[in-house]
Amino acid sequence: MLPVSVWTGEEAGALRRALRLSVRAYAEHLGVAVRTVSKWEQLGARVQPRPDTQAILDTALERASPADQLRFRAALTGASQAATAAGAAQAESEAWDQETWADDLDRAVIHLSRQNFQAATTLIGRWLDQRQASQFSHRGLYLRARSLTLLGDARRDQGTLAGPMSAGHYYAEARGLFTSLDIPRRVAQIDLSLAVVTEMSGDLRFASRAYQDLASDERLSGRDRARALLWVGTALSKDGEHAAAISAMTGAARQFDQLGEPEDWSIAQQKLALAYRGSGDLTRASRFIGIAVASGVSVTPLQSVRLSTARAHILLSDRATITEGLALLDQAAQIAGANGLSHQLRSIQSIRQAAAGHPGRA
Repeated sequence: MLPVSVWTGEEAGALRRALRLSVRAYAEHLGVAVRTVSKWEQLGARVQPRPDTQAILDTALERASPADQLRFRAALTGASQAATAAGAAQAESEAWDQETWADDLDRAVIHLSRQNFQAATTLIGRWLDQRQASQFSHRGLYLRARSLTLLGDARRDQGTLAGPMSAGHYYAEARGLFTSLDIPRRVAQIDLSLAVVTEMSGDLRFASRAYQDLASDERLSGRDRARALLWVGTALSKDGEHAAAISAMTGAARQFDQLGEPEDWSIAQQKLALAYRGSGDLTRASRFIGIAVASGVSVTPLQSVRLSTARAHILLSDRATITEGLALLDQAAQIAGANGLSHQLRSIQSIRQAAAGHPGRA
């Protein structure tokens, strides 16, 4: 009979059952207090008897009959198998939950593409509310980081840029998790999203520098690097540096063409139109916005608002088309309001105020 290396309440209880003794009779058999045996029964593997009691248990096992020893070993083997089965069942359940979680995140991405923010955040939130981050496995932490990233995307598109439930907050938490998981591509993608938030918040110089660094960051895909270059141009154009902006945007459009990304290429045409409007070249501005409108790519509510707002901005720059521009702004405002796009609503209001103060120069 092999000895027990370390007795815990679990082994001590198994020996009592193998000897077929009551708690009181077992305590008398070992020469310990009844409350000591009761403690072993209650705490199981979480408690270890004192060293002198360990020796008493060794002796009791040695003196047990072969039949008692056989029952003791069978009890321990059964407990071990039960624990293993429970662990396997828990692991299987967790794996199943994670597959469902991943499926829900894929559904959330679709909802976000349609600006259905309530449906997306409901799908994401039900997983984040279940457990603390410390309770997740490696894959669970990855799914949590991805969930936080999607929440950041939702808050960014809604225009919630700062505060405890903002795009910046969720992106920062996701970045920390991706860093701890050592996934540099995801970290760089979060850096790109944070640069967008910085630009939307009005810090154009800092955003432009961040975009410039990311445009050549090998951690990013070719598409993401092209987007960073496009956004370099966006920040420069907003800051009044239209010639440099046009150069950056043209380079980004060329990259999107080479990569076969028609939607991004169309957005680049739209941004080029605004950059040319800013430089005073309404002829080219009208031509590029016409290209963007005619590109035929799928239009989400967000992109529809952006495209209509850009067209209206150009129309408001010419006294002959101000009325048409204001009507287009009204349409864009209705779509933005219906879809909770508060940042776009604020942009529309700013453009309208500029048009009222300086007709033909909005």
